Amino acid sequence: MPENTIASRIIDAAYQVHSTLGPGLFESVYEEALAYELTLNQSKVEQQKPIPIRYRDKFFDRGFIADLIVDDTVVVELKSVEKVAPVHKKQLLTYLRLSDKRLGLLINFGETSLKDGISRVVNGL
Repeated sequence: MPENTIASRIIDAAYQVHSTLGPGLFESVYEEALAYELTLNQSKVEQQKPIPIRYRDKFFDRGFIADLIVDDTVVVELKSVEKVAPVHKKQLLTYLRLSDKRLGLLINFGETSLKDGISRVVNGL
């Protein structure tokens, strides 16, 4: 399954970033570092990608903005907070539904141990 292979590469890259930078920086710093790390591994990375949505008869060019979309397949939502709130996972699931993607990763670089900060969110996977 390509989603799982891509997710594994993202998680490996996130560990590299977290072990190099540590917790406590702004989300934008982790986004840049993770995007760079993924491009070193030959991944296609889109940052701050506007995702269009349709609401009834209205089309919105920027329904939401994904932090990262990797290889046109996995949506990555980044946080740098003490603890992720349940709403963050719900938000990512909505992003997956609206973008017609099947896998998302919620990565919180604010955790002391990154393994505690990674959540998989699936949409029909």
